[in-house]
Amino acid sequence: MALALAGGGLVYASFPPRTVWWLAPVGFALLGFVLKGRRARAGFGYGLLFGLGFMTPLLRWTGEFVGLVAWLPLAFACAVMIAIGTAFMAVVSRLRFAPLWMAFLWVADEALRGVFPFGGFPWGKIAFGQPEGWYLPLASFGGAPLIGFAVALTGFGIAWVRDWKVGVPLTVLPLVAGLATMPLVGVNPSEGTATVAAIQGNVPRAGLDFAAQRRAVLDNHVKRTIELANDVAAGRAKQPDLVIWPENSSDIDPFRNLDAAVQIDRAAEAIKAPIAVGAVLIDRNDGLPRNTVVLWEPGKGSTDTYTKRQLQPFGETMPYRSFFRLFTKTVDRAGNFQPGDDPKGFDMGPARVAIDTCYEVAFDNVVRDSVRAGSNIIAIPTNNATFGFTEMTYQQQAMSRVRAVEHGRAVVIAATSGVSAIVQPDGSVTQRTSLFTPDALVANLPLRGETTLATRLGAWPEWVLTAAGVLAFVFCLVRRRKEADDGPAGEA
Repeated sequence: MALALAGGGLVYASFPPRTVWWLAPVGFALLGFVLKGRRARAGFGYGLLFGLGFMTPLLRWTGEFVGLVAWLPLAFACAVMIAIGTAFMAVVSRLRFAPLWMAFLWVADEALRGVFPFGGFPWGKIAFGQPEGWYLPLASFGGAPLIGFAVALTGFGIAWVRDWKVGVPLTVLPLVAGLATMPLVGVNPSEGTATVAAIQGNVPRAGLDFAAQRRAVLDNHVKRTIELANDVAAGRAKQPDLVIWPENSSDIDPFRNLDAAVQIDRAAEAIKAPIAVGAVLIDRNDGLPRNTVVLWEPGKGSTDTYTKRQLQPFGETMPYRSFFRLFTKTVDRAGNFQPGDDPKGFDMGPARVAIDTCYEVAFDNVVRDSVRAGSNIIAIPTNNATFGFTEMTYQQQAMSRVRAVEHGRAVVIAATSGVSAIVQPDGSVTQRTSLFTPDALVANLPLRGETTLATRLGAWPEWVLTAAGVLAFVFCLVRRRKEADDGPAGEA
């Protein structure tokens, strides 16, 4: 039990803001050791402990919004999902090359968590803890699932190292594959370059109450953009071709509030570039809010919109609101936002920008669809102010780094309160801001129209790896049934 908990804790410790990525395979080695030769029931129990050791500290940031009623049930639900997978892993642990089948089943487990609970919660994907590691280049070939498979395979291989003919190759091969593919990660500007600015205007104070001061948030982003325009005019900064503002940088609907529109116009005219403005719009038909990015161009105003497609549970929406209200009325702080359905982003100067707002970056299919809709750069407007000084913003930045390599695109992260960042197509961070500090990042970034193998294959790597794990489990069940059927006959 202690080893299972410790294994989960080590996997958590491998995640940002820490850079000890190699702790993840060590955590899996402990999990493999306790699962080896166990029955499914024991596998479930040990997996639950492993999941709690991993997910409880990882998801601590969810408690900043509605308290324990979100954090602990969500962590427990994710741990149960992990336990289902480890129950299957225990069964296949008796097979030859057991680490391989167990790693396949880990991918299957992550795929399940991508759709359940609450419409999917893939936040704890192992790939998102590997932006510094040797496994990162694998993202360009098989996306996040391939990284998760490689990390799990290394760890489970360590647990079988006494059977050196199996354990040693399965431990070493994923690391060698990661290192070998590193030079193959594309970074060339196949469609030229663009100068991009990310504005971090900051919020009046950390915590939930920032929404009540939404005008101050808008004013902060207008002010910081005009300051950048002054720096450009003075030769202290390069003229941007496009500007990215964060999610919720204008919680005042500029289509309903003339003054808000005037202020955004001021900023666009000053900077002489189109701005992607994160706004909350109220739909005229149903009266419900949409988390929308508005393309605002100098002299033209609003010319296009993108509405967030994957909404955050316990924030923008509240699953089972009436049930959770039995425990706390704070659930009513969560919103009633409605999702969009169009993945296409914006044409901004020379760039075709994929927009993936905040929570969307955690979902493989959402980011992939936005890239496939036609883009040569990715923007991640985000608002992490509600989560204060927790690790959430660093975990999210790691996801953006994985997406950069997965799709071969530079990524611009614009956050209201931080951490905003410039990420190159190889996943390296070349600029970043501090938390709760007004700032502006300006960078000349490559525009890449080439698609990676991961982008072209889509979900196929995950499906194939998942199918292999499930087939191994079914094989074990069939073999066990056959042995049970043959046993009495042999005795007779």
